[in-house]
Amino acid sequence: MSAAAPRSRVSRRVGGIAPSATLAVDATAKAMKAAGRPVIGFGAGEPDFPTPGYIVEAAQAACAVPRNHRYTPTAGLPELRAAVAEKTKRDSGYDITADQVLITNGGKQAVYQAFATLLDPGDEVLLPTPYWTTYPEAIQLAGGVPVEVPTTEESGYLVSVEALEKARTPRTKVLLFCSPSNPTGAVYPPKQVEAIGRWAVEHGIWVITDEIYEHLVYGEARHVSMPVVVPELADTCVVLNGVAKTYAMTGWRVGWMIGPVDVIKAATNLQSHATSNVCNVAQAAALAAVTGPLDAVAEMRAAFDRRRRTIVEMLSAIDGVVCPEPQGAFYAYPSVKGLLGREIRGKVAHTSAELASLVLEEAEVAVVPGEAFGTPGYFRLSYALGDDDLVEGISRLQRLFA
Repeated sequence: MSAAAPRSRVSRRVGGIAPSATLAVDATAKAMKAAGRPVIGFGAGEPDFPTPGYIVEAAQAACAVPRNHRYTPTAGLPELRAAVAEKTKRDSGYDITADQVLITNGGKQAVYQAFATLLDPGDEVLLPTPYWTTYPEAIQLAGGVPVEVPTTEESGYLVSVEALEKARTPRTKVLLFCSPSNPTGAVYPPKQVEAIGRWAVEHGIWVITDEIYEHLVYGEARHVSMPVVVPELADTCVVLNGVAKTYAMTGWRVGWMIGPVDVIKAATNLQSHATSNVCNVAQAAALAAVTGPLDAVAEMRAAFDRRRRTIVEMLSAIDGVVCPEPQGAFYAYPSVKGLLGREIRGKVAHTSAELASLVLEEAEVAVVPGEAFGTPGYFRLSYALGDDDLVEGISRLQRLFA
């Protein structure tokens, strides 16, 4: 009798997850810095500003409140859920109630729980590319099937209704929509947001719209929330957001889902078995953030805008690089296809992943290759770092590729 085949120690479901490429690049850069190398990192999407003082003070005060030492409702502190509803009305014009809000442990938990709540095995999710590296992993963990819908720099990285319609099948249940976009910085014009929303309503497709960068738009660009411009979409739409990017609170881990009451109730049941309530001290900090002034946000946005213009100008000066101007978030997403196959200090990179490794080793600059976002041939560079580091980092690339 033959012996049974050994079982894998890790499930196929979890074993198939790719690590976060952006966090991996950031970790590598930090390790090289710790070893004494002057690495400049363009990897992590993390503001270089401290969390505003009034938010930190609210958290410090919350530490002394006995209620915060105990379990609180899974869906979030009632006052925070109400404040998120008010903030959503104030900032985007979307009129919701507190029972449509679920407070999550950062935006990533909101992303996964939205997919887990809506998808059955085999359901398809239309996923415009380039996409944030976590989206396809969350879809697959939830049993769904990501269906990539390509965009290019020629289209401004904006997906069209025609492309979505071409990708739609009887299994399509959800469209993932992100504007302003990570990784491209693209911002959809209001009329295009409306057209996509009406298409989704027409075909009974849910929309999960990620609005984490809503306040980071520049020039003439304007962020609009899809259920606001298409009110009839509200019953089949989940809005994702959080405090991480707007208030420089990436480490506080507070995000939220907004959706129909039955969907939020179901997602709350899931969270009750996964994490229970979000850290109460972090929720107190988030309450101070969403109810406070937007002055610090305006200051950060002005700095990002300045850096945005600098990085585009400097990248565009490199022969072989094509860099569309981002209109939102804090990322540039240049094509580096013109650099592939070129000899650089005696080495030749044939993929953007190989080129990113070469850049890290030869110029001590950390970038994330386009393979992580579903589009080989590109780099993502976060310009949420100090002005001097930004100029020095891109100057190193200019010298490397000269």
